[in-house]
Order: sequence, then structure tokens, then C-alpha cells
Amino acid sequence: MIVIKDLWKRFGKNQVLQGLTLDVQTGETLTILGRSGVGKSVLLKHIIGITPPDSGSIEVDGVRVDTLKGQALYHATMQMGMLFQGAALFDSLTVAQNTGFFLAQNGDLETGKKLSQSEIDDRVDHALEIVGLAGTQNQMPADLSGGMRKRAGLARLIVYRPKYLLYDEPTTGLDPITAMQINELIVKTQEELKATSIVVTHDIVSALYVSDRLALHNEGKIAYVDTPEPFLEIDDPIIAFLRKQISQDPRSLRRTKND
Repeated sequence: MIVIKDLWKRFGKNQVLQGLTLDVQTGETLTILGRSGVGKSVLLKHIIGITPPDSGSIEVDGVRVDTLKGQALYHATMQMGMLFQGAALFDSLTVAQNTGFFLAQNGDLETGKKLSQSEIDDRVDHALEIVGLAGTQNQMPADLSGGMRKRAGLARLIVYRPKYLLYDEPTTGLDPITAMQINELIVKTQEELKATSIVVTHDIVSALYVSDRLALHNEGKIAYVDTPEPFLEIDDPIIAFLRKQISQDPRSLRRTKND
């Protein structure tokens, strides 16, 4: 479980977070919606320990990660994985090397044991197969499309099986078909890992497809949090705008696929 209380963060004259409070329940997928530039990605970087808050607290499974530094922070966040907007692949490494990087550096996350190269290769092959990238092991990131890079980033998360998955605008810049494929993979990854996931997006269609709960980030705070149906009924101009973007409820597509 992640518990965020009264989080504040300023960059220069720009007050990005203004007393933000949010609980993320174990095993759920929570999507944070909001306009571009309001601080959604900044919040993810606070949770994973990349950016320290000016004040407030962030607890992950009862541990105050906002107070940790160095090796203590590294060990506290090892159970977290993040898919960055641009996938953040290493340009000089192959798809297989990118996917297996964590395993090569840290071994098995559960046992702490070093893995042989053949064990890493087997896990990498399995992760790439899950995301539809079987056979791309020797390709370089420059050879991949935007959607394929997102898939490779997902494979890098799947391969070491973290407890917490953070997705920063996973469908931004993708065409609608590829975006829906990424949404399907987020759901599939959640089912595969039984993880706790936080998705940051401004895409209401994606949010409805992947989420157990939705949150609205506005003016540096979480304005509302609820399950999809009551969330969409909230009397708020931003949510009213989001409702207008829905031509078909994507949850019906997900139910059809699961039937």
C-alpha cells in the first residue's frame, strides 16, 4: 500500500504539488487523470524516490521513502518499476540487454541470488513473448517504433516482477490502435504480476480500460478519487469535458475480451 500525505513541491516560482494526499490500495490499478503540466509525472518521481518533496510524507508498505537516501532508498524502491514516457531504453544495448538489465545487475528480486546468463535469457524471452516482441532480442532501440519501445519497456518491468508498477503517460504519442494494445498489455501485466499499479494519463479512454479507481489531479492536489462509474458522474467541469471524449465505454471492450 502507498500512503501519500500533504505532499508539497516547488520548482522555482512554480508550485507544482500543493498538499497532495492519496492512498493507493494493494493490488489495485489507480489512474491519475489531469491536464498536461499539472504535476502528475512529478508525483510518480516522488513515489519512486527520484525527486524529494519539500514537505509531506510518502509511505510504501509502511516505510517512509521520502526520508531515505543512497543505498537505503535504493533497497526500499527495488520493488518498484516505472515505464517512462519515452520508455527510457539504453540506446547502446539490444532489446534483450535492455530487458535483462535489472536481472544482470541485481539477480532474482525475490531470492537475491545471482542468475546465470542462460537463466536471464530464458526470463527475457518469456517477457518479450508476453508483450508481443518475440524475435526482437538482437534489435536496437533505434530499430523499434514508438509502440514497440513501450512494449520493450513493459517487458523490462515484467522480467523482474516488481510489486509496484508506475506508468507515465503510457499511450502518449501513439495511434489509437497501438494505444489500445498498450492498454491491453497493462491489464495483462497486472494479471501476470498481481502488482499494485499507478497510471498517469490525460486519456480517459485508456483510464477507463485499465483502472479499478480514477483520481483527478487538479491545482496541485487530488480533487476526487472514486471507482469509474461514480467518478464520471461527479459535477466538475474537467470531468464533464472528459465524459465528452467517450464515444464508447472501453470497459465493454474489456469485458467482451474476458468473456
